[in-house]
Amino acid sequence: MSKPVKSFLMTHVLPPLIYGFLMILRATTRVKYVNSEAVVNGWNNDENFIFCFWHGRLLMMPFANFRGKGKVLISRHRDGELIARVMGYFRLGSIRGSYRKGTVSSLREIMTDLKNGFDVAITPDGPKGPRYQIKDGIVELARLTGKAIVPLTYSASKKKLFSRGIDSSSPILFHGY
Repeated sequence: MSKPVKSFLMTHVLPPLIYGFLMILRATTRVKYVNSEAVVNGWNNDENFIFCFWHGRLLMMPFANFRGKGKVLISRHRDGELIARVMGYFRLGSIRGSYRKGTVSSLREIMTDLKNGFDVAITPDGPKGPRYQIKDGIVELARLTGKAIVPLTYSASKKKLFSRGIDSSSPILFHGY
């Protein structure tokens, strides 16, 4: 497949298809929110937060955007472009870059967005790993901004693993109905 065709598919065809799949998946699963009261109370008092979730748990995270005023830190790489476009369908903005020790590629934008009342979501373990280990960046961001870090996750009683070794999974369609 030629590079322009592949690029077109990744940026214009796949994002709405992925969004549609996720909407069907969400519509066919039973969801239970646990311990969300503190966040909802904070939102009612015009507070915003730094949300974090493991990289392998990002599939269903757009549905945690109740308030509709959130942004997600997303890589500048090609797969990041696909994710950013899918997030746009969920009315989530994207902050392109990374927050690594010694770099400020997106720090100013994150801090400005937090100051302007946006929630910001970050995967503290990142795609390169190590898996399930928080890097210093998110803690430093919370210290600099005074915003609380709120951990998020989801789980499914019946799920399908995408690939062995990746530790990413999807709930099964129509489970619980």
